[in-house]
Amino acid sequence: MSKKPVVIYGVTGYTGRLVAEYLREYRVPFIAAGRDGKRIKEVIEKVPGIENADYEIAEVEHSVEALTKLFKGAKVVCNMVGPFMKYGPEAVEASLAAGCHYTDTNGEQNWMMHAEKTWGAKFAAKGLLLSPGIAQMYTTGEIAANICLETPGLDTLDILVLWRGFPTYASTQTIFSILTADFFYLDQNQYVQWSPFAKAEVMVPGQHAVAMALPWGGTAHPVWFKNDPRVATCRAMGGVFERTVMEGVVQITQVVEDKIKKLPKAEAEKALSDMAASLQAGMPPRENPRINTSVDSVHASGPLGRVHCVIHGNCNYKQTGLLQAYAAYYLLQSPPLRTGFASGCQAFGHRQLLGVLQSFGLVSAPVVTHG
Repeated sequence: MSKKPVVIYGVTGYTGRLVAEYLREYRVPFIAAGRDGKRIKEVIEKVPGIENADYEIAEVEHSVEALTKLFKGAKVVCNMVGPFMKYGPEAVEASLAAGCHYTDTNGEQNWMMHAEKTWGAKFAAKGLLLSPGIAQMYTTGEIAANICLETPGLDTLDILVLWRGFPTYASTQTIFSILTADFFYLDQNQYVQWSPFAKAEVMVPGQHAVAMALPWGGTAHPVWFKNDPRVATCRAMGGVFERTVMEGVVQITQVVEDKIKKLPKAEAEKALSDMAASLQAGMPPRENPRINTSVDSVHASGPLGRVHCVIHGNCNYKQTGLLQAYAAYYLLQSPPLRTGFASGCQAFGHRQLLGVLQSFGLVSAPVVTHG
């Protein structure tokens, strides 16, 4: 049973330690949990300022029973253990059984849809929040989209997320895991399947440059806006600025379509995991705000109107860590704006989350143009 109000499950990963760092800044006590207690201790002791944090280490097996026992007594679970379609159900079931709000950092559209369908109503019935996908690649773009939607009469969202850097090991595993899944955009309130080979050359806001963007598994945005009465159509694409990385993903997608999708599920999962590990097997360096920049751009349109919002930021993984920590901090003091399945903006307010990111120097003021 947890004696702290927040549990970071999967704290040894890149993002998990950032969540711990920001919880320390908010002075929120937490449990640093995972499967290997010795590894947790080694990692957590390297978190900047951790000597001033109020935390405990918990070694736990990945099962509903064990996780429920650990989560009981806590109020919020921040789950960092992915790919989430593979490892997420146990953590969600345990959070529900223990009476905890649940957040994660997933980038898997199929997981989002599954979570909403399977547990959304159950969490709502208990007055709990189920908010998968609180992360820079989704929430910061969602903030920009909601700023656009402050102008009435807009019903179409064209969302672009770009960042400079390389995915972590966990992110790479997730990217590869979704290559065998179907993914969708929203067109007139209906899900429409992307071609697995879809890509686009996009203009980089604020630069004399173009970049390659991919649907990136469909992203969270069409799911978040599916039941938003303001929005009928939503497409989202994204990627990293490094073109060779994007070209590599395109080539791997072809291999997946030609060979891996034909394999039995277990063999396909192993093949994808091995491919991901061959590209990113270690821990990337701590982000540098002068190098690791991000751009979230949203064109919103309607029959008679146009709005474009751009949010320039830095350190996308730090943005993710902060958003997770703030979500927990908020939930310890106040109920969410919406219970059950809800996005970060739906649960906490888009202007509030923007202010949090700005207060830590991770994003600049949005650039909004009309017409």
